[in-house]
Amino acid sequence: MQVGLNYNALYIKNPYQNKEKEIDQENTNSKAQNSTENKKDNNEEKTQKVNGKELSEEEIRQVRELERIDREVKAHEAAHMAAGGGLAGGASYGYTRGPDNKMYAIEGEVPIRMQKGNTPEETIANAMQIIAAAMAPADPSPQDYKVAANAMQMQNDARMEQAKIKAEELKEQNEKSKNENNQEKNTNSQVIKSYMQNSSQNYIGSQYNISA
Repeated sequence: MQVGLNYNALYIKNPYQNKEKEIDQENTNSKAQNSTENKKDNNEEKTQKVNGKELSEEEIRQVRELERIDREVKAHEAAHMAAGGGLAGGASYGYTRGPDNKMYAIEGEVPIRMQKGNTPEETIANAMQIIAAAMAPADPSPQDYKVAANAMQMQNDARMEQAKIKAEELKEQNEKSKNENNQEKNTNSQVIKSYMQNSSQNYIGSQYNISA
């Protein structure tokens, strides 16, 4: 029995999807705080050039945080792709512009095909690889756990199908064995019957010979 192919692209995402909003809010709060402080203190704020642009200490801190998130997001998606093999697609990223005018990745996703195989065994192997891909990063996201759960369900369904096929094969083998036994019994019965008939004929023939 074959299981048909089914392609459903799910997306494995990283846990920084809402980070851009947090950073924007942080920037707003920082600007408000700086505005208040500037009113209280007319001293000139220290600046430093980063990526060719003069930045305040607060902006430098934000850049360092964005750099960290960018590294973690890309490492997260790279882990998905490495473990997903042929079932995983390429990573796509969402970016935000930092105070230094540079773009930083703050979210990403990797499409993974929930692909059934031609046999339950192939489907089980695919499901195991999908689970491995979803849980590959050191910090799986809620979406990663969801993809892994879907793959586990696919694996369970395939195992049930596998058990059903084996049960049908065992039933066919038992029926075949039963038919072979019946045929053997019929053959033995015919041999015995033929032997008895031949023995009876020989005995009658001997009687005729004696009488003669």
